[in-house]
Amino acid sequence: MSNDSNPRPPRGKARPKLPRPDRPDFPLRIHKGTGYWCKKVRGHVHYFGKVADDPKGIAAEEEWARVKDDLKAGRDPSPKASEGLTVADLCNRYLAHKERLRNNGELGTRTFRGYYDTCARIVETFGRERLVVDVQPPDFGKLRGKLSETRHAVALRNEMQRVRSVFKFAFDENLILAPVRFGQSFDKPKRDIVRKEREAHREEHGDRMFEAREIRAILAAAGQPLRAMVLLAANCAFGQSDISSLPTRVVDLDAGWVDFARKKTGVPRRIPLWPETVAAIREWLPERPKAKDPADAGLLFLTCRGARWCKVSEKGAPKDAIAQEFGKVVRKLGLKRSRLSFYGLRHGFETIAGETADQVAVDAVMGHVPSGMAGVYCERIGDDRLRRVVEHVWAWLFAEGGPKEMGPKICDPSDPCDPTPENVGENGVEAGRKTSAGSQAGVANFDRATLEKPEKTGLGSHGPQGSQNRGPYSNAAPRLRIVG
Repeated sequence: MSNDSNPRPPRGKARPKLPRPDRPDFPLRIHKGTGYWCKKVRGHVHYFGKVADDPKGIAAEEEWARVKDDLKAGRDPSPKASEGLTVADLCNRYLAHKERLRNNGELGTRTFRGYYDTCARIVETFGRERLVVDVQPPDFGKLRGKLSETRHAVALRNEMQRVRSVFKFAFDENLILAPVRFGQSFDKPKRDIVRKEREAHREEHGDRMFEAREIRAILAAAGQPLRAMVLLAANCAFGQSDISSLPTRVVDLDAGWVDFARKKTGVPRRIPLWPETVAAIREWLPERPKAKDPADAGLLFLTCRGARWCKVSEKGAPKDAIAQEFGKVVRKLGLKRSRLSFYGLRHGFETIAGETADQVAVDAVMGHVPSGMAGVYCERIGDDRLRRVVEHVWAWLFAEGGPKEMGPKICDPSDPCDPTPENVGENGVEAGRKTSAGSQAGVANFDRATLEKPEKTGLGSHGPQGSQNRGPYSNAAPRLRIVG
């Protein structure tokens, strides 16, 4: 039989090469990415040392034999009696605990990433095989000095707190007999240091908020949907995560209200919308692309590719497209300052709204957790108080005149956000549909005098009798209805 000079590869997936050809029953494999002996148990990969340090896997097999029963049962293996708890073991146990919280929805992916980075920094500083009981206060002092080289006071306090939580976990879980002593050299920066640092930054770079003229310049320079996002941030104190996850169903454009709990704290929020905000959202709706992921179909804002604006990767790395687009406009206008970002709009709302002397209503709009027993006993906040707060910020922002181009189009909010191309007219509204007043939808001027009349607010029912009209929009308390 002749030999083929170009033999074909065997069909099917080739079997991986055995790590120990002399031991076909060897229980461990080599992880290609790290070069460690490993074993997958109950969906998780466990590692047993470097192959370079243990070529035959003798120590790795012994360790596997010691912990396999616990791993198969879903328990955390106890540390070696002869060695005690190492820094690497502690970090692995701590991350496993946080991973369970993340999988249960009790911990965010980005927060988990912060804990992971902290544990990686602890292992890098103290060493993998260092016993936890051998870590002394001078070691923590060196870690603090290393952290302070790249962090300001607030970030340093947060990172030191995460380090403390890792070693406190060891004592709470009975992994060590006595609490770890951090020493006075690992004390967190005092509050007065934080205030002094902030004041020094303010003297050099100004307040961490945008002034009214700066916001108006940003609105004039921003295209859609960034213009609507900026208005929502200035009007409702929304951050990037709030805007990225805002569903269309919570926005009632006819009534001019948004009912949306803050994603970070879960605090419910009911906020009146400015006419400029309503007009910008209606202008955006006909341009809104269809969602690439069906799970995002109900979101108000999507990128040109139909994706979320703010995402977090599986490893916890944030991807904030809102901050990127906002930064382009700010740099173009020459408004970029140190530590001033899209979140500065939220800082501005808190600062200006506080002038109303109704901090309870301001906190309700901000989505802050109420403090003390007042937060337990307070069942609701009247709409007139919420309007007063939002109207005060509107008067500050547009007292000198707002952007003239706001609201050249008004779409029908009862129509789908993604109309079919054949039904879209020149003005971006589906042809053949009627507006809430029964007239044909089309281009309309956003007349402030018209908006002040409650009977012109759309399909929403009017609020309680005797309410007074204040500010730039109807202050009726209409019944919320789902839009979009």
